[in-house]
Amino acid sequence: MNYLYLAIAIVSEVIGTSALKASEGFSKLTPSILVVIGYGTAFYFLSLTLKTIPVGIAYAMWSGVGVLLITLVGLFVFGQKVDLAGWIGIFLISSGVVVLNVLSKTSGH
Repeated sequence: MNYLYLAIAIVSEVIGTSALKASEGFSKLTPSILVVIGYGTAFYFLSLTLKTIPVGIAYAMWSGVGVLLITLVGLFVFGQKVDLAGWIGIFLISSGVVVLNVLSKTSGH
C-alpha cells in the first residue's frame, strides 16, 4: 500500500508542477487551483508513505520518477525539447532509483 501512496504522491506532484507551468505565474485561476490541489494531495500521500518507507528512499523515488515524468509532460504537452546530455542525466537519476529499490537493503522491503 505504501508504494501505491508514493505513486499517488508522485503523480499528484507532476500534475501540480504541470499546472504551475500552465498557471503563468498564478495569473490563470483553473491551473492555479490545480497547483494547490496537486501539491496538497502529493504532500498528504507522501506523509503516509513516510510512515514505513525511509525518508531518503521515498524522496529519491519521488524526485527521480518525478523528474522523468515531468520531463515527458514538458516534451509532449508543452513542446519543450531535451538534449542528449539532459536525457543522459535523467537516465542516471532513474538508474539510481532502480539501484536503491533493487539492490539496496536501505529501501525497507
